[in-house]
Amino acid sequence: MKNTMRQKLLPYIAVIGLLSSCNDEVLDTIPYGESTSAEFWRNGTDAVAASTAMYEPLRWEDMYGHSENVFDNCSDDIFRAGDHGYEEAMENFTFDPSNDGFRYGWGAKYEIISRANSVLINVPNIEDIDAALKDRILGEAHFLRAFAYWRFSVLYGEVPLILEANAIEGNFNVPKSSLADIRAQVEADLVMAASLLPETHDAENLGRVNKGSANGLLAKLYLYEDEFQKSIDAGEAVIDGPYPLADNFRDNFVPATENNPEMLFSVQGEENWGDVPKMFDAPRPWGGWDFHDPIQSVVDEFEDGDTRLANSILSPGDMVDRGESGILEFTADLTQTGFSLTKYANYKADGNLDGDQNVPVLRVADVYLLVAEAKIRLNGPGSGDFEINEVRRRAGLAPIENADMPELIHERRVELVGENQRHQDLMRWDKANIIDIAAIYAEDRGQFDPPRTFVRPKHYYFPIPQREIDLSNGVLIQNENY
Repeated sequence: MKNTMRQKLLPYIAVIGLLSSCNDEVLDTIPYGESTSAEFWRNGTDAVAASTAMYEPLRWEDMYGHSENVFDNCSDDIFRAGDHGYEEAMENFTFDPSNDGFRYGWGAKYEIISRANSVLINVPNIEDIDAALKDRILGEAHFLRAFAYWRFSVLYGEVPLILEANAIEGNFNVPKSSLADIRAQVEADLVMAASLLPETHDAENLGRVNKGSANGLLAKLYLYEDEFQKSIDAGEAVIDGPYPLADNFRDNFVPATENNPEMLFSVQGEENWGDVPKMFDAPRPWGGWDFHDPIQSVVDEFEDGDTRLANSILSPGDMVDRGESGILEFTADLTQTGFSLTKYANYKADGNLDGDQNVPVLRVADVYLLVAEAKIRLNGPGSGDFEINEVRRRAGLAPIENADMPELIHERRVELVGENQRHQDLMRWDKANIIDIAAIYAEDRGQFDPPRTFVRPKHYYFPIPQREIDLSNGVLIQNENY
């Protein structure tokens, strides 16, 4: 999809410019259901342009270009490393609702929702379009709206639920919906997406979501809701489908191979087109800005012989091919912690960082481990061995037997490091009394992971951005305990 993104997106951007007033908040928005251009929403070409435009905010710096990844700085894997003061407060749980980090992604998520609502309102009325294409586009809209609300639900809990009727009526300043209602909408959209989306795409449309994307996110949703059998069923629909694990772990993080079947959902990158996390994660002397540095604790978590370590984290002594710049040794003085995430950093022949790098959001390996966890929590130790060992096999590790939650927790940490999962995983397990997140965060692991105070239940969710509270004139109520 990245090769045709620009030309497909431009027609819709013109309409979006007329329909949307600002990316910063949802409360100052003109109804997305009202097309102000009589030359749009005419045919399949317009519908494809509109569907492509739904993906575009994902790449903004306010989303997976940078800010969405900041929420995992709270975890015990990552040190913020950069020079953004607001990130220090987020990492240390000393923030308040005015912290910029909570505002940046808020508007971007509602932008995705607004564009999805627009597609869901207008595409059903298009007659000059192939039926299968119409289904695919509507499935994409349901998925992307579900994904935006999924992220809202894990970050903020309760948020305003804005659907087609709100867009048509121009009724955007609405109270928060309950978490149960938000999650129910996510489920409904994902079930619909799974029924409409194709199993796979042709080469031109690689990077668009498919049936596996919807079922994979359903497996995650159900696990968070402790609906273990539903999580297993949705996850096995992925595992049994045309979505094999990539033969080589690193294939998921290299531009030439990153759109392989394992990648159920990723934010597509293209050189000179949108913001990219490569700049934030790479070492400063090597062209980056050195944010999100791994710490010693997560490096020590990897077993001897685990091929994922060198393909996830640069450690002192690792050799990196930087094209014309030569094969260079990574040394501890290149970053603050002495380590660097390498999942998002690849170098071109000219020695510069490769802007074609995608951002992985949901992989089949994640789904294998979701199913393993659901099986263990439903049926006990050993029931998730197959799924865990499939992930370990690719990493070059020996199989294990009778795996329980400690083994599952270990496997998720090393498989998904740097992929924005760890903090949410820890909170999910804490709520289930499997681990003690407050004790984990209170440990003193040195300069880059000092003792921090996690307060239950306050810190299970972040505060609603104060800007949104103010703009609502009292309609939006702040989350409890803030």
